[in-house]
Amino acid sequence: MNDQQNNITLLDAVERYIMGNMNPDERLHFENLRKTDSEVDQMVVEHTLFLQKMNRFNQWQKFQLSLNEIHNNLSAQGKIDAAQPKGGKLRYLFNRVKKTAAIAASIAGITALIVSGIIGSVTPKATNSQFEKLKRDINNLAQKSQIQDREINNLKQSDINKTPEIPYINSGTGFLIDGKGYLVTNNHVIENAQNVAVQNNAGKEFLAQVVYSNPATDIAILKINDPDFKSLPGIPYSFTKKSADLAEPIFTLGYPKDDELVYKQGYLSSRTGFDGDTLGCQIDIRADRGNSGSPVLNSNGEVIGILNARQRDAQGVAFAVQSQNIFNALNELKAHNKSDSTLKSVKLNTKTALTGLKRPQQTKKIEDYIYMVKVN
Repeated sequence: MNDQQNNITLLDAVERYIMGNMNPDERLHFENLRKTDSEVDQMVVEHTLFLQKMNRFNQWQKFQLSLNEIHNNLSAQGKIDAAQPKGGKLRYLFNRVKKTAAIAASIAGITALIVSGIIGSVTPKATNSQFEKLKRDINNLAQKSQIQDREINNLKQSDINKTPEIPYINSGTGFLIDGKGYLVTNNHVIENAQNVAVQNNAGKEFLAQVVYSNPATDIAILKINDPDFKSLPGIPYSFTKKSADLAEPIFTLGYPKDDELVYKQGYLSSRTGFDGDTLGCQIDIRADRGNSGSPVLNSNGEVIGILNARQRDAQGVAFAVQSQNIFNALNELKAHNKSDSTLKSVKLNTKTALTGLKRPQQTKKIEDYIYMVKVN
């Protein structure tokens, strides 16, 4: 009984020392005891670890209670269905919270094991071998806790960077005019959009922002604003201010099918667009829903326009906005954003790297720069 009382008294002194509840004389005496008694010093180290774990567990409990309160408030306000969350953003957050809570529960289990071990160490049956085993168990649990801390941090970071799940209801095509994330598409593709995202040929999706739009020319410029987006090397195709020649072969790449880049070819059939529109031109090519915003290129890999419409009563007849309008749109964007240092370096490439290549080679070099534009 005396051993048990001594252990409890010593453990109480250790805790008072760690919490800073000793007066100066007691603290000095205890520190001298730590220096002369290795078991007392080891108990201080292990009990400090134990209290840290308990504090961490308490913080996770508060975090879980906070999540529950948020969920209940949202449910009471009718913003979510408590039984079965619906909607893109809320469903995404709810699923992420469940994963985080699962990790918190595992930490609770580890802490419970530590508590059990410490209580066992102060019972009358405690032996030196049991004490050594307890130290090993605590060290192992500490290592596991560090691993789980990293997992939690990684999960938090992925929650921050992850693009929210948004139910997009319309789509078109866009293509880069600069490797830092500026794209051009049709204005009618993004008109009245609340959210815009772009998806590359590999199926990776990025959030984007409309930075310029002009209904008169049917041109819009987007900027990818997503931490996961990495700048691409120089644009392989070029932009020309010259009008294409009649019967000149042209081709385009776009997304008339979900998640699949499609190649089409044809020729220039008129230097003016629909109903004699001088801003556009007419091309003999099959265009489907989703092709709007696709680049129209000649055999040298020069962009001569942006595909923007098809004639409903004529099979294979489509129209494009002439590329001269892309130059004008970029100049207008810069004029309205003179303080934007990023925009100052954005220039349309005027030297193609595709001249002399066969069409499959040209297409392979271009496809990473063509994006599906998704809006809702």
